[in-house]
Amino acid sequence: MSEAQGETTGHRAPTAPADRTGTGHTLNTLMWAVLIPVVATVAGFLAQYPYGMLWLGVVTVLGAAAAAAVVAGGIWHRAGAATLAACATVALALSAGPALYELYVKRAGDRVDALVAGTGKRTNHKGTELDVCRVVDTSGKVRDLSEQQNCHGQFTPKQHVVLFVDPLDALDPWVEATDERAVDGAGLGITAGLFAVTGSALLYAGLRRRPGR
Repeated sequence: MSEAQGETTGHRAPTAPADRTGTGHTLNTLMWAVLIPVVATVAGFLAQYPYGMLWLGVVTVLGAAAAAAVVAGGIWHRAGAATLAACATVALALSAGPALYELYVKRAGDRVDALVAGTGKRTNHKGTELDVCRVVDTSGKVRDLSEQQNCHGQFTPKQHVVLFVDPLDALDPWVEATDERAVDGAGLGITAGLFAVTGSALLYAGLRRRPGR
């Protein structure tokens, strides 16, 4: 009996390696929950630039939304979370672009005095009427600004305005009635909320993923 016990004691079964599946799932989930909203935010800001960057931003955000849908819905099998994540990704880019545009040019841009030479409307390819402003800065440079640059029909001809000019001269200037550098907190708040919604939807889908069927 003692011999059998000694044999059992001396030849214990090897300990199984720790199961790292849970840790791997968590890290993978966190990666997607951070990557998708970050890409959407960057894409929204890129779309504010001219020279074809709009289309690059659009393609990037559509790719991010598709990735969110495939990962959360096709791989993790959480259809509801996948739909929410994909929609929030697109909405995040639409909100982040103008909000970050304003934040950047107002905080980092150069202030230039200008005069409103005229205002009017233009019709885009969809038939929608949009406000436009023509301004002349102190150097004599004439600029045509759109609603993207904060021209929403609030200015009148011969009105003094302030332009916040991109120091890299890549973005069009942002126009304001005063030289106040305060930004619209609502836009940044909406952007932050959509960032959280996108990340949370992916986080939920990844942590509550269902096995493949």
